[in-house]
Amino acid sequence: MLSFYLLFACFYFLTLLGLKSYWERQAQNYSELRTENLSASLLIPFRNEAENLLSLIFQLKKLSYPNLEILLINDHSEDNSFEILLEAFREDHRVQVIPSIGEGKKAALRTGVNLAEGELILTSDADCVFPENWVEQIRAAFSSPQTQLVAGPVQVLGRNNLFNEFQKLDWASIALVTHYSFENQNPLMCSAANLAFRKSAFLAVDGYVGNENYLSGDDEFLLKKIHGKFGSDSCIYLKNPESLVLTQAEESWGKLLNQRARWASKWDKHQSFSHSIAGLIPFLIQLVWLSSVILLVEGWMGILLFLGIWTIKYFTEWMTLGKVLSSFKLPISKRGILFTTFAHPFYVLLVGMKSLSGNGYWKGRKIIKKSLA
Repeated sequence: MLSFYLLFACFYFLTLLGLKSYWERQAQNYSELRTENLSASLLIPFRNEAENLLSLIFQLKKLSYPNLEILLINDHSEDNSFEILLEAFREDHRVQVIPSIGEGKKAALRTGVNLAEGELILTSDADCVFPENWVEQIRAAFSSPQTQLVAGPVQVLGRNNLFNEFQKLDWASIALVTHYSFENQNPLMCSAANLAFRKSAFLAVDGYVGNENYLSGDDEFLLKKIHGKFGSDSCIYLKNPESLVLTQAEESWGKLLNQRARWASKWDKHQSFSHSIAGLIPFLIQLVWLSSVILLVEGWMGILLFLGIWTIKYFTEWMTLGKVLSSFKLPISKRGILFTTFAHPFYVLLVGMKSLSGNGYWKGRKIIKKSLA
């Protein structure tokens, strides 16, 4: 048993170092390539976002891309979000504030895609912060006609406390795995908060047809469909800080667990063995870490091994996740990494158990068996 945990810690160390080596590879500088002058439409669905709209209005007005079309699609808000945005952009010819045809985020996005005049469709959320040249960075990645979808990194905004440091490191781990899967031409996930695709590709794969009943997953399902139809060279992941989109940190552990469980609940819906295995592996790894407490009853040798493997875990995560954060020019908190090292296994198991129930709430809507109710 002692040798099992030692081998497991070595496996974990080598795996994360391998992911780190992929992250450190020189990225393609797409801005240096000649690109077509593609027209672009930015779609932002919103529902009950009144508290975030002042920031959103500022963010949209600062985007520098010429002739950018912006479609803000109201997903049946129950507050005054629709009226606030109508008034804010009454004189701005770039922005249209429109009602969604249908219910749910996918219906709102489909409404926007159908009305969009741009050849490129960008998507994000109402609580996000964008770099001024974000659209230019995304467009440059479409320099090759083979490129059909471009995903970008996401990080969190919020106060400098342990909970937000945990979320920042969790997003860093998502970026690390996402980048690796794209580099190996088997992309697993992406975030609609920082996503772009050709409108022609969306139409070619029939958009969200086949997964409309799932409340979330607009990003992952579309990624899988486009990758499946257009091939391994069709999807790109950007990791440069100029393409980084920031989103608001969740306010509580309950909300964070609910969000991640909603994402994880789709692990068995992709009809892909590799995707299902990729969804199970993090759960199993964290289960092994937690089971290592059994070493504490194995005498001094067991106690020393327990302390040793968790020390390996800490330094491995400090090197790898710290590298991701530093590449985005974000500060690295050693106390945040120490807290995350011990808290993350419990968090992953809770997310896994919660995702299996399929129940929860999102934007005031109840999720039952992963469908819109």
